[in-house]
Amino acid sequence: MTPTTSPMLTRVLKAAVLRGATDVHAKAGDVFRARVDGELVPLTKQRLTPQQTRALAATFAGLEFDDPRLDELRDFDCSWGVPGVGRFRVNMLRQRSSYMVVLRVIPFSVPTPESLGLPPVMIEFAESESGLVLIAGTNGSGRTSTLAALVHHINRAQLRHIVTLEDPIEYLHRDLTGSITQREIGTDTDDLAQGLHAAMRQDPDVLVAGELRDPVAVDHALRAAESGILMMATVNAPDAASALAQLIATMAPEERELGRLRLAGALRAVVAQRLVVRGGAGTERTAVVEWAESVPALREAISSGGDVTAFRQVIERAARDGKAETFARVLEASN
Repeated sequence: MTPTTSPMLTRVLKAAVLRGATDVHAKAGDVFRARVDGELVPLTKQRLTPQQTRALAATFAGLEFDDPRLDELRDFDCSWGVPGVGRFRVNMLRQRSSYMVVLRVIPFSVPTPESLGLPPVMIEFAESESGLVLIAGTNGSGRTSTLAALVHHINRAQLRHIVTLEDPIEYLHRDLTGSITQREIGTDTDDLAQGLHAAMRQDPDVLVAGELRDPVAVDHALRAAESGILMMATVNAPDAASALAQLIATMAPEERELGRLRLAGALRAVVAQRLVVRGGAGTERTAVVEWAESVPALREAISSGGDVTAFRQVIERAARDGKAETFARVLEASN
C-alpha cells in the first residue's frame, strides 16, 4: 500500500484538499480526519487498523512493512507528493504502540503576499538589504506559508541568491528573476546550525531558516544578519513581543547579555501572525498580522534587559507612530 497507488488514500487526500483542509490525521482505531477551518472533522466512516497505519508509516519511511527498523522509529518527518492531488508535510509517530500519521497539506502553487493578504510593509521587510526578520506564530498559524510568500516575492523581483534551510522542504520554488537553493535538514545538511554555518560560504544574499530552537542556530543566524545578509527565520511564539523574549531565552545564558546587544543591532523587524475566522462559522480563516520595525526604543529595550512586557509597551507606542501594528488594533479596525 503506497500513497501514490492506493485508491483509498488518494480519495481521502483529494477530498481533504477539496474541502480546504490544512491537515489530515490517520490513526489506528480512528477514522481519517481533516482539519477544516480549525476543526477536526471525520472524512471516512471505517476505522483504520494498526496494520493499515503501519503500512502508511512504512511507506513514508521508505521501508518494507515487516522491516524491523520500522519498529525502532518513534518520530519521522518527510515531505510527500501525490500526483494530481497535492504535496504534504508528513509526521509519523508512535502512540499506544501503533502508528499515527499527520499530513500537512501544501498547495502545489507557492503563495504570494497578495494571495495571503499580507500588509504591504511585509514586502518592504523582504526587500531589505540585510538584517534579521523574525516571523512568529504558533503551530498552524500559517507562518510557513508567509515565509514562502516572502521568498517567492524576492525570487520574482530581485537578482539575489536565496538559500533556504527547511525541515522538511515544503513549497518547491523554481528560479525566477533570482536564484534559489533549497536545502533539507537531515538530507542535504545535518542540522540547522551546520546548514547556517555552511551557507555563509555559499554566496547568499538572503538566508531563510525554519524555527530557531537552539543557541548555536541563533548565534549563526545573528552572524549572518551582522555580515550584511538578509536573514529571515521563524520563532514559535504567539506575538511579536513574545518572539523577541523567546529568542533571547534561547541564547546560551553566559552569552545572553552580549546576545541582546547583537540582536538589537541586527534586528530589522519582527512579525507575528494568527489565523482568524471572520464572518461566522464556516468562513475561511484569514491571516491577521502584527509587526514592529526595529525602532530605537525597541533596540534600547532589547539591549538594556527589557522583558516581554517592556517589548509589548514599546510596540504599542510605535504603532501610534506608524512604525508597528498590533493584533488588537487590526482586529478592532476590522470589526
